Amino acid sequence: MNKLFVFFLMLILSLLSIASAEIISVAPEYQQRYEHILSELRCLVCQNQTVAESSSDLANDLRLEVKEMLERGVTDQEILKFMSDRYGDFVLYNPPVKPRTYLLWVGPFVLLFGGIVFALMLVKRRSEKISDRTLNDDEKQRLKNILDKDNE
Repeated sequence: MNKLFVFFLMLILSLLSIASAEIISVAPEYQQRYEHILSELRCLVCQNQTVAESSSDLANDLRLEVKEMLERGVTDQEILKFMSDRYGDFVLYNPPVKPRTYLLWVGPFVLLFGGIVFALMLVKRRSEKISDRTLNDDEKQRLKNILDKDNE
């Protein structure tokens, strides 16, 4: 009974921490731009979520920073450039194609190609082993005996 109570207590506390993202109200004229910019920024803590989706403290700070910049009249591109300059290109969900980010853009395809080549080499090597293998006389006799037993 005590373990069950502790389990539910931990569950409730974890759900409360998930729901702790600050709600930042933005003027209606900025709302669409605000949401678009937040969807373009990666949460550096979560790394697989946008700033809009994340409930981390850093994401809350970035949302507030974007709101303040919008209210000062900064353009979307200037906001994204500011975030990129401050946190690096990794903060952008669509990083620009430049020498520093070639690995981000080309890396997955190189890994995929390498995996396919490796798999094909394994299949070829395995098929060569199977096709090169012939039975010697003793193995042929054993196989014949097994097949004869099955036919009886």
